[in-house]
Amino acid sequence: QVQLVESGGGWVQAGGSLRVSCAASGLTFSNSDMGWFRQAPGKERDFVAGITSSGGSTRYADSVKGRFTISRDNAKNTMYLQMNSLKSEDTAVYYCAAKTRKFSSFQLLANYNAWGQGTQVTVSS
Repeated sequence: QVQLVESGGGWVQAGGSLRVSCAASGLTFSNSDMGWFRQAPGKERDFVAGITSSGGSTRYADSVKGRFTISRDNAKNTMYLQMNSLKSEDTAVYYCAAKTRKFSSFQLLANYNAWGQGTQVTVSS
């Protein structure tokens, strides 16, 4: 059984930083492309960032490019999202996910087959 567990969410003032983590089990983490998504109240779940299995390539939504950094530590089966210069519009539940196919789009939810329960990130102005 694949399990993804997010942690590290919390409250932060606009302009501040936060790092969320995703611990993976039940899959060969080093062989899995991974992604971060977020969902604000009343909104659909949107792509934030993606990373290839080796960590060699990354992809970001335009809204977070230059502010967020996705990374992974395959020895620890853990993925991270470092969030800097946070804005109020970054407030959402953040989810980690494992991608089904290596060469499918990072941006599409349908290309992921395992999801965590999410961690709340709240940014106050």
